[in-house]
Amino acid sequence: MAVKEGEETVSLVDVLEEDEELENEASAVLGGSDADQCSFPQGYVKRQALYACNTCTPKGGEAAGICLACSYKCHEGHELFELYTKRSFRCDCGNSKFRDLKCKFYSEKEQINGENKYSHNFFGLYCTCNRPYPDPDDQVEDEMIQCIICEDWLHGRQHLGCMVPDCVELQEMVCESCMNKHPFLWTYAAHLAASPGIKEEEEGGGCTEEASTSTEKAKENSIASCKRTHQEMEGGCKLKELQAVGQKRDQSGAVFWPPSWRSRLCSCDGCQNSYAAAGVSFLLDEADTVLAYENKGKSSEQEQRGHDPLMSALDNLNHVQQLEIIHEYNDMKTELKDFLQRFAAEGKVVTPEDIRQFFEQQQNRKRRRADAAQFYCS
Repeated sequence: MAVKEGEETVSLVDVLEEDEELENEASAVLGGSDADQCSFPQGYVKRQALYACNTCTPKGGEAAGICLACSYKCHEGHELFELYTKRSFRCDCGNSKFRDLKCKFYSEKEQINGENKYSHNFFGLYCTCNRPYPDPDDQVEDEMIQCIICEDWLHGRQHLGCMVPDCVELQEMVCESCMNKHPFLWTYAAHLAASPGIKEEEEGGGCTEEASTSTEKAKENSIASCKRTHQEMEGGCKLKELQAVGQKRDQSGAVFWPPSWRSRLCSCDGCQNSYAAAGVSFLLDEADTVLAYENKGKSSEQEQRGHDPLMSALDNLNHVQQLEIIHEYNDMKTELKDFLQRFAAEGKVVTPEDIRQFFEQQQNRKRRRADAAQFYCS
C-alpha cells in the first residue's frame, strides 16, 4: 500500500487505542453487570444496567425491569428500552408482571419485587416533556442528563431550568422537582453548588481555573462562617449551621453539584433519620454515584484484558504493514456496523452468539478470498 507524501496517517496502535477507549466506555455503562447470569439472586442490587421490554410489558400494563443477562437470553428479538442504570433494583423478568414468559435462569421468582421503584422511563418516556429519546419529532440534537435522585433523564437544552456547565461530566445533577421535594438541599446548594445561570467556562470551553478558585473561596467563606456559629449551636448539625449563616440562592431550576459534595452533607443522627424518612439515605454513600459505578466497570474490564500481546506485536511491524492491517480493520468495522444496524432497525438485542457468528463469517470470507487469489495466481 502506497502512502502519498504529506498524507496524514495514523498507526494501527492509535486506532486500537481509540477502540479500547470506546470499549472502556461501554464497560462503564454496564458497570461489571453479568451478561451470563440473572442478577435476581443478588436481591436489590446497589446499581446495575437495566432494560424494559416493550414487547412483554407495553405501555398500559405494569412497569417492569430486567437485568443485562435476561435482556440477552429471555428477551432476544424483543423491543427493549435501555434504562442505563438504576439503584436498588431486583430483576423482574418472569414474575407476575410477565404473563406467559418465564425467566430462563430462574423460573420460580417472587411475584412482585416490592422495593423496586418505577417511572415513565420503563415505557420509553423521559423528561418533564414525557417524550421518547431520541425524539423523532425533535430535529435538534440534545443531550440528556440524569437526576441522581429520581433517576429520570432530562433534556439539557430546554427542560432543566438552568444553564448546563461545560464540566457536567464531573458533576451530579438534581432536578428542580427533586430539589423541591427535599428542600433541605436548597440550603446546601446556596453554599456548595454553582449559582444558577453562571456558566463556568471561558471561550475555549471547559471549567476555568478562575471559576474553580472562585467556587473554592465561596466554600472556604461558608466553612469559616459555620465555624463561627458552631459554638452557638447544639448537636453539631451542619445543616443547622448553614441555615444560621442565612446565605440564599434562587430556588429554581436544576442544581449541579461539584465533586465530593456528598461528603459535605450532615451525617448527625437527626439528619440521617430525615434522609431515611425521605428515602434519600443513598446521598451519604459516595459509592452510590454513577461515576463510582462507571469506574468499577472500567477497572473490571482492564483487569480482564490485562496485557494485550497484540499491541506489542504491532509495534514491531513497519509502517506499510500497519497501514495494510488498518485497511482490513476498517473494512471489518464497516461490515460490523452494518451488521449491528440491522439489529437496531428490528429492535433486537445483539447476543454474544450473534457476534461470534459474525466473526466466523468474516473468517470464512477471508479464506475464500485467499483461496481465490491462490487459484488465479497459479
